[in-house]
Amino acid sequence: MLTDLPNVLTLLRIASIPLLVALLAFHSPVANVIACLIYTAACITDYLDGALARRWHQLSELGRMMDPIADKLLVGALLLALAGLTHLPLFSLYAAIIIMLREILVSGLREYMASQRETLPSTRLAKWKTGIQMVAIGFLIGGDGAADMLGLSFLPATMIGGGLLWISVIPTVITGWAYLTKGLSRMMSTQTRNSSNIVS
Repeated sequence: MLTDLPNVLTLLRIASIPLLVALLAFHSPVANVIACLIYTAACITDYLDGALARRWHQLSELGRMMDPIADKLLVGALLLALAGLTHLPLFSLYAAIIIMLREILVSGLREYMASQRETLPSTRLAKWKTGIQMVAIGFLIGGDGAADMLGLSFLPATMIGGGLLWISVIPTVITGWAYLTKGLSRMMSTQTRNSSNIVS
């Protein structure tokens, strides 16, 4: 049900997106620190919703659908906001483009697989990809200004975030390719089966 705690946590993750984008628009170290705290809480809910659903046996099709959507909305919206505010160093705008293209591709494949009454389950590598992206975005949200405020001026937060975003491109491309080949294989087998049915 929508009111189950795991689903509520997923909805809270989605609800945090406009607040995070608004805080980034302030261009203030204080706002960035607050955004980092809210973002960290949102990332924690990403772990908690699945863990609680399994522990309390509250697994549902609704939760299974909403969880990856919430992740994609959070990552996608923040990457677009960071790009628009020119907070992406090391040419990591191109890394963000690759990530966004992969997410759109996988979303389309999942929709197709659902139409065939099949699923495209997330892999462990895909979860690592999401984790690296979330850490990278956290560093980019805080930036060097937040690091200075927290007494971590020696930490090049923005550069670390940009580097991690590029690192996340590796599992992004690998998992995207794996999902694509699986989806295409399914499409070809469906087409072959339909052709044989027409012939017979």
